[in-house]
Amino acid sequence: MNPIPTETPSAYAPPSLPQSTTIFQSIHAAVGQVFVGQEEVLHQVLAALLAGGHVLLEGKPGLGKTHLVLALSRTFGGSFRRIQFTPDLMPSDVCGHTLFDMSSSTFRVRRGPVFANLLLADEINRAPAKTQSSLLEVMQEAQVTIDGESHTLAPPFMTFATQNPIEHEGTYPLPEAQLDRFLLKVLIDYPDVANETWVVKAVSSRASGGGLSASTVQQVCTPQDIIAAQEEAAAVHAVDQVVDYAVNIVRATRQHSAISLGAGTRGAISLVRIAKSYALLEGRNYITPADVKRAVLPVLRHRVQLAPEIAISGQTVDDMLMSLLKTIEAPRV
Repeated sequence: MNPIPTETPSAYAPPSLPQSTTIFQSIHAAVGQVFVGQEEVLHQVLAALLAGGHVLLEGKPGLGKTHLVLALSRTFGGSFRRIQFTPDLMPSDVCGHTLFDMSSSTFRVRRGPVFANLLLADEINRAPAKTQSSLLEVMQEAQVTIDGESHTLAPPFMTFATQNPIEHEGTYPLPEAQLDRFLLKVLIDYPDVANETWVVKAVSSRASGGGLSASTVQQVCTPQDIIAAQEEAAAVHAVDQVVDYAVNIVRATRQHSAISLGAGTRGAISLVRIAKSYALLEGRNYITPADVKRAVLPVLRHRVQLAPEIAISGQTVDDMLMSLLKTIEAPRV
């Protein structure tokens, strides 16, 4: 009689997660220690980092937007820079400029704060269009041109721009061309009462409100690990039926009577890119229609505009997108 095996055969062992999935789970856990009660926000931000895209963060003051980005940079040892956008901010204050060095009698480049891994453009809509547009090249090409000379940024590079949805006096709305370059628009709302109470106790437990400091976040990986994870996310398999589903959703936004401006092709590309990130975050190497559905709101809410008569009625872009999504049949794959 054969003895009863004491170890689980390898054939029955649970499949191991991809290395990138494990790394991003560690990042999620590390940031989640100081950015509490915003699980979906953190999930969307990690998906954008995995996809190598930029994020527009919208939320009322005091909800931890700066805290989130700083904590995220510390998890992989990346450099972090913050720019407070104001009406008098100039493009050279963002990108840099050349100056004459008296000691060497030569011109040298003084690099601006965009030369970082994670750039936080705080209240970006408070600067005029000329200054806002200084980010277009760096967001699209990951390079900066200063006095005719191009300078490439070290990867990974990601821009976070914040907006206050309440205060509009003295602001300059972002042009559509720049909005379209943000992979996601992430909305940060108030946490629930249990998490808010926990945060208040944790922050007020130290002198000067120093609790839940981003400086306590431990590094769990390197910038090279992030780059490798981004390559792995891009290689996630997307079958034709699911890609067609993403395209059909975007095309439907152009034909809906309640939408005056529909999403462009970059919207469909972004849906697939974020769906791939969602899949890899869950340890899968293929995307499903559910991944695409989950990506619709953060990917498309800043790429479409409601018709004036619909906007006046009180309906939101999110309401319209969810209603539109119900009219499009998802493939069974």
